Amino acid sequence: MPVQMKNYCDYEPFKPKIESMNIMIIDNLLKNESDISPTAIEEADFNPLKWLREERHIAGLALENITRNVLTLIKNSRTKIFHLSDFNENNIEMFNPDAIIISGSLRDFDLYNPNLLNNFARTIQRLRVPILGICGGHQLIGLSFGARIVTLDGLDAKEKRNGRIREYEYHYVRVTKPNDPIFKGLDDTTSRFWQAGTHQHVLRVWQNHGLMIDRIPEGFLNLAKSYLCPYQMMVYRTDDQLIYTVQYHLEKSFEDWNKLPTRWEHRNDSRDGRIIFENFLLEALKHREKTSLSKSKIA
Repeated sequence: MPVQMKNYCDYEPFKPKIESMNIMIIDNLLKNESDISPTAIEEADFNPLKWLREERHIAGLALENITRNVLTLIKNSRTKIFHLSDFNENNIEMFNPDAIIISGSLRDFDLYNPNLLNNFARTIQRLRVPILGICGGHQLIGLSFGARIVTLDGLDAKEKRNGRIREYEYHYVRVTKPNDPIFKGLDDTTSRFWQAGTHQHVLRVWQNHGLMIDRIPEGFLNLAKSYLCPYQMMVYRTDDQLIYTVQYHLEKSFEDWNKLPTRWEHRNDSRDGRIIFENFLLEALKHREKTSLSKSKIA
């Protein structure tokens, strides 16, 4: 029966595969006036108190969604949220995470205090803990490794603050490297869009952005693209480091659609994002185990 003819939803049972993990979540939104760039005062709508109220509201929603994914995908999880201003090697060493997840953002990064951005770049370039960057986190990681952030029509962010072309709500994303382990499990018979054995490797994911990175940084590999944004996913994988980033919002996989009325009508609608999130956690565990073994051999 065609999908549009059904008067019921297919149910896909879900059981977490991961026993336990420590997850550090980075709040990537503005928190204090000191987080704001001095040049932000030149913006027509500059109002630090209003900006920070908006940022904190969005941060609450974003961090709740990320945390819900972690709690649902891992049987016994230990999580802690750190603000971007507290993203440093001392805090990372003290918490000892198995993986770090960096949230999305609201305002453009040239409105952030440059000290925040420089500290993030220094830390992440040396970091050995697996990382997942989401939307603004994806862009910040790209920026930290040499990319620029531009509008979807290629303009510098400050040239076009308003009236931007956007990808919003459900969009299709074409996978360019389907053999990467981040896509494992998407080619089973329950997927409506992943056609095994063909070139139609397409994800259905939630988008909400008007900016993108202008290139894939050196050492990274592009994993997916869309019509408006050629860099939807990327990975940096070495013996020491593992960094995945996604431009879309895979963390909305377990959004409470009764509490927050959106177009997410059923868990299966967010299936692709959920599987990719889980695959990242599984890959993070493998990476941590491999690096731990390497350290023990050296010792």
